[in-house]
Amino acid sequence: MPNRVTAEIFKDQFIPYHQKLYCLAFRLMGNQAEAEDMVQETYLKLWSKREELVDIRNTEAFSISVLKNLCFDQLRSGKASILRQATELTGLQNSAKERDWEKEDEANLAKRLIEKLPEKQRVIMTLRDVKDLSFEEIEQVTGLRSVNIRVLLSKARKQVREQFKRWQ
Repeated sequence: MPNRVTAEIFKDQFIPYHQKLYCLAFRLMGNQAEAEDMVQETYLKLWSKREELVDIRNTEAFSISVLKNLCFDQLRSGKASILRQATELTGLQNSAKERDWEKEDEANLAKRLIEKLPEKQRVIMTLRDVKDLSFEEIEQVTGLRSVNIRVLLSKARKQVREQFKRWQ
């Protein structure tokens, strides 16, 4: 057995997971470009560690772990822009013009209200309500315990809801 994974072995063992990795990255990162970047980074990291891959028994699980860690690092670093995520909410409105304007105003208001939240509340609300991450995934991203996440999320939602009612 070789002491490192060759290009052929790498292609056979890791490339078949591309679609699964992309879907997970898209769910975590929230957009196509960042998902593609994360999958590419995953493959680069796997290739750079090819000497160690010989001992990996479950290459699929290992690939997924590498991808999740890279995504969580990216989210934790703040490079995944919360502002961009909130703006994507506005981009979802493409129906009738009159209703579009109304919805756009509401989305912009919601975005502004979310931006005014304290940082932890803003991050947690974005990860849970915009990116649809589970509480376990949010724990990994933020380092907070589930109970703290739930409390912060509840406070954030209540504050946004109350402020939103005042503007209507």
